[in-house]
Amino acid sequence: MIAMQKELNQFERSEVWELVPRPQNQSGTRWVFRNKMDENGIIIRNKARLVAQGFNQEEEIDYEETFAPVARLEAIRMLLVFACFKNFVLYQMDVKSAFLNGFINEKVYVEQPPGFQSFNFPNHVFRLKKALYGLKQATRAWYERLSKFILKKGFKMGKIDITLFIKTK
Repeated sequence: MIAMQKELNQFERSEVWELVPRPQNQSGTRWVFRNKMDENGIIIRNKARLVAQGFNQEEEIDYEETFAPVARLEAIRMLLVFACFKNFVLYQMDVKSAFLNGFINEKVYVEQPPGFQSFNFPNHVFRLKKALYGLKQATRAWYERLSKFILKKGFKMGKIDITLFIKTK
């Protein structure tokens, strides 16, 4: 329950959705649970992720295309070699709720999360303002926002590997 509440609090802080009257077609939501374990196999944290179920997604709205920006192994190797050569310190980061930062342009509605329905508006649904895990649009929306930010900071996108951004001084 605590993990689910943390997930919903993150949605609220990020302004992922707004509660609206129910339209004709909307998708459902469901909870996906995972236990994080340490190297000894002992559970250290419970995670809950609310995902959109895509049963009612319409064709022609990013439906058939799957977008997955994955760094090429060659680009990672080049980065590591260059960092070693120049004595750079590299940091790895994990964006806890990456997809919740991508804006979506289409009108997408999802049911209220099971177990967390509004008492005042039990028949309303959420209209998504930002991407939600499970949507076909989520990866592209997140990558578009991230790449725009990086490009504004003076980086250039790689011609062969679009996940590689370079800034020279």
